[in-house]
Amino acid sequence: MTSPTDKTDDANVTAHPQPAAPPSEWREFGGFLLKLALFVFILRSFIVSPFNIPSESMQPRLLIGDYLLVAKWPYGYSKYSLPFSLPLIPGRIFASEPKRGDVVVFKAPMSNGTDYIKRVIGLPGDVIQMRDGILEINGVAVKKERIADLVIPVTQNMRDTAEMDRNPFPCWRPDMEEASPDGGTQCRYPRFRETLPEGKSYEILDLANGLEGDNTEAFVVGEKDVFLMGDNRDRSADSRWTPIDKPGAIGIVPQENLVGRALVSVFSTDGSSHWLLPWTWFTAARPDRIGQGF
Repeated sequence: MTSPTDKTDDANVTAHPQPAAPPSEWREFGGFLLKLALFVFILRSFIVSPFNIPSESMQPRLLIGDYLLVAKWPYGYSKYSLPFSLPLIPGRIFASEPKRGDVVVFKAPMSNGTDYIKRVIGLPGDVIQMRDGILEINGVAVKKERIADLVIPVTQNMRDTAEMDRNPFPCWRPDMEEASPDGGTQCRYPRFRETLPEGKSYEILDLANGLEGDNTEAFVVGEKDVFLMGDNRDRSADSRWTPIDKPGAIGIVPQENLVGRALVSVFSTDGSSHWLLPWTWFTAARPDRIGQGF
């Protein structure tokens, strides 16, 4: 038998149902991470991505320890635009040819997915050749004029790179190393200004005469290819050689392999920082290199 009190309690339960349980915090956090991952994927695949400089091949414009942003849209998109070169894009879509003088990031053929950075020198149909250290494009010598030497301090990341290359001299050769005013050491490199037929100028290093890259055969650039060179002409394994001819060289590169165009430098470090010593994160930074464009 049901008492009046029981009836009242039943009515209260019916009239005031319990509120639904809130969504799981873990589910919300997982959804946030998924959205964040999707945003980063789209950003790095189609807009900009970071790139750091591990070698001397693009000195004087880029030093070891520079970090820059690479614009992904200028040349269209291919699988090489995507993280890990995911094969989601057939060929290249929204394709656009680079301009001579552009500094580009790309995946070199036979490189196992490694990113490289070089300057565009030859476009489809061009004939490229080096004679006595002078660049020739379609049989015409490119203007090359001597300017002030590049003088840079010897940094920890230069020492580390030289050690990996089994070179005891961080300035590449002992005659290029000298004492600096602050009591340390610095490198002094012969520097030149090169001006392309279209009028674009940039600085290059030509460290010595008569080296193997100073005289080459004539290269004809294919219809969908680009010929790429480093600005540090004697320290760059570029399109002047194939990987078979020279370890680390890239050969002539298909435009499909382009990842993007160098946009702006966003950070630079001399390699002397230590994770366990937070103040060195600031002392190792080179703020004067931040914001430099291309």
